Amino acid sequence: MNKTQLICLTLLCVLLSSSAQIALKRGVSSGPVQALLKSDGAAPAFILHAAFAPLVILGLALYAASTLLWLLVLAKADVSYAYPFVSLGFVVITLYAHFMMTEPLSALKMGGIALITVGVFCVAKS
Repeated sequence: MNKTQLICLTLLCVLLSSSAQIALKRGVSSGPVQALLKSDGAAPAFILHAAFAPLVILGLALYAASTLLWLLVLAKADVSYAYPFVSLGFVVITLYAHFMMTEPLSALKMGGIALITVGVFCVAKS
């Protein structure tokens, strides 16, 4: 596996993991699951309903796929090279949250995204 393939596989892992987070968030944010949080002592019912929510199941499946591919990445790359790419998940999630979930994107967040991106680029070039 050459360096370009390794980077692509690593980025795929980041995208799968980020997609898993998004699916989990969407799954536990649905109306029926959220309604369970409004009553006292609802934690067990919330966990039970959340565990069987389709988007939560999808999120867990995406995590499993990401983990299996991550094992391949770790087998081929130094962990000090591969692991910084995981921070790109913060970039993906923050941008998704802003554009798809209308969460605010402050100048400070944008600065953090820029720093993360430059840092990962520096690691990839090493």
